[in-house]
Amino acid sequence: MNTKIPKLIVGILAALYFLWCAYDPFTWRLLDGVDFLLHEAGHPIFHIFGEFIGVAGGSLMQVLIPLAFFIYFIYQRHFYSAAFVLFWVGQSLLNVFVYANDAVVMQLVLNSGLTGSEGSFHDWNYLLETTDTLNYTKQVAGFIRILGTLSILLAAAGTIYFSSQNERMFEDE
Repeated sequence: MNTKIPKLIVGILAALYFLWCAYDPFTWRLLDGVDFLLHEAGHPIFHIFGEFIGVAGGSLMQVLIPLAFFIYFIYQRHFYSAAFVLFWVGQSLLNVFVYANDAVVMQLVLNSGLTGSEGSFHDWNYLLETTDTLNYTKQVAGFIRILGTLSILLAAAGTIYFSSQNERMFEDE
């Protein structure tokens, strides 16, 4: 059965959806709940390496998990699948951008139901304040947004390109 056309259609639809996410990352979307759970799980997992890494571990975990799936599919030579998962990496980075971008004003409603300015702990305020880079919040957040957007653009190109290829390319013969 030829799966090239359905893969191409799914790739194009995913590209449109995730490009919309990149255009407006401040709106809550489909994978945000998954990212949130991974983020919260990252804190206690990474806390064994100390307070700073424990706080950073939330953002790390929500990016490392989809990145691990991406690497797995690359290793398995499933390049269409890898490209598709790269959408998730980019979307997760955009979530991190939103959180990092809020480090100074602390207006996001966090899992406590409060904003950082209302007394809830704000990871990125802590991380940037601790590293004496709070004055560079916009630059740090902007860099994260660029990484997320580039990941989505690469995923779009990859899903479109690899939809016309065999799923397992470059097999050892």
